[in-house]
Amino acid sequence: MKKKTKVGTPFPTFPHGGRSALNPPEIVRTKDGSDTLFVSELNEHYHSVHGAIQESDHIFIRNGVSTYPGDQVRIFEVGFGTGLNTLLTLIECIGNKKVLYTAIENYPLESELVTGLNYPGFFPGICPEIFKKLHSCRWDVVNKITETFRLHKMMGDLTSMQLYGEFDIIYFDAFGPEKQPEMWSDDIFRKISGITARNGILVTYSAKGEVKRSLIRNGFKVSLLPGPPGKRHFIRAVKI
Repeated sequence: MKKKTKVGTPFPTFPHGGRSALNPPEIVRTKDGSDTLFVSELNEHYHSVHGAIQESDHIFIRNGVSTYPGDQVRIFEVGFGTGLNTLLTLIECIGNKKVLYTAIENYPLESELVTGLNYPGFFPGICPEIFKKLHSCRWDVVNKITETFRLHKMMGDLTSMQLYGEFDIIYFDAFGPEKQPEMWSDDIFRKISGITARNGILVTYSAKGEVKRSLIRNGFKVSLLPGPPGKRHFIRAVKI
């Protein structure tokens, strides 16, 4: 049931997050009431049909950024997609952390599709203006979203781009290994390892054995944690 189309996709007309020659994704309601997107040509949803917000919150927030002890955190997301992980991170960190959030994305969603997503309704005190700003702010520059949240959306393909900087948390939210194997290769995890700070955290919905082994080969200590509803396990790894 995973996942959103990501950078470096084997479907060149539909790289991560974009739609190009394919039909526009369809907004569908998941079991927790929040929306996701469905790509009919690939028969794939962007998030778990058991709950989009529930899944993102469990994996990337509760077992990612909320476990980080510092009051300043640098996050790198493989993918931007619907902006759900970014939005939940901003909400989680209000009042307790300054965030520099970097996300790499090849093709952004069109604004008409973004405005149809119902995420703002779950957080009426913060959205919809913040959610709109996450998507409408400029690419390839650091944008001030709030006093404590900076967003840098990088337009590009992770398989061919060089990465720079150092990050405390990695959200690895690429399309699944069976659909996009090049995004789960040793080459990619070597790149990711190179920008992950010592004791930095990587979280991903995948629990595949080869993903675990690749992370271990590239300097991570890997744990399998209980997943959200509809998923038995997911990976949480620490850079050693």
